[in-house]
Amino acid sequence: MQRAQRMLRARREPEATRERTPSAQSTPSRRSHARPAPVIDLRDVRKTYHVGNIAVHALRGVSLRVERGEYVAIMGASGSGKTTLMNIMGCLDEPSSGVYRLNGLDVRGIDDESLADVRNHHIGFVFQSYNLIPRTSALANVELPLAYAGIPRAVRRRHALRSLARVGLADRVDHLPSELSGGQQQRVAIARALVTNPALILADEPTGNLDSTSGAEVLALFERLSESGRTIMLITHEDEVATRARRVVRIRDGSIVSDERIRMGEGVR
Repeated sequence: MQRAQRMLRARREPEATRERTPSAQSTPSRRSHARPAPVIDLRDVRKTYHVGNIAVHALRGVSLRVERGEYVAIMGASGSGKTTLMNIMGCLDEPSSGVYRLNGLDVRGIDDESLADVRNHHIGFVFQSYNLIPRTSALANVELPLAYAGIPRAVRRRHALRSLARVGLADRVDHLPSELSGGQQQRVAIARALVTNPALILADEPTGNLDSTSGAEVLALFERLSESGRTIMLITHEDEVATRARRVVRIRDGSIVSDERIRMGEGVR
């Protein structure tokens, strides 16, 4: 427990807000060539829910490793276990058994407050319903994770403006969600997910509420983020969405049934 808290304190300030000195960037270390820990490392993860006397096995021994910079789609029908898997990867739920390491941190046994810090600093969430605060500007919505992290106002404003510019909304920073289209609202949500420079972007059906044009724009944005080195996990039940990823993992009845890498120009078989 103390080890986990020390790791959390070391990461408390978002990477986007740290100043890097030239000497820190250029000075080699003995560990500089060590392979970094995977962003996601699931080992024999199981999740069982109990409804009265009935045990519902939502996940049945899932093992999955996702390296830094990968763009992975998790596919599955309703009831397949993909939502449970997403909740565990997002530290919104705990496995009944097995090991989950997020960005090298074993999250088992971490108390609720520390787990909230893990979510805020390591994961950027993008949801189907956007989850924006209605009477708050786009800028203030994007600043929110930095405010929770205790970042000074001037600093968080600077990084929120940069994040909104990155998703093409530099001219919409003062608009309320009701003044934005669905595609623009989702881009605000993506900017909010990016602003803490998290290890993982976790997107749950991000195009589910969008028309085809807006959905294509959002997926194109994810592709650009992937090309820049972001690690993206996208949860979907749609083949045309999954084909935009570089790796597709299919889940059925709580188990992974296939895991394939997609080459440019190929679809999901």
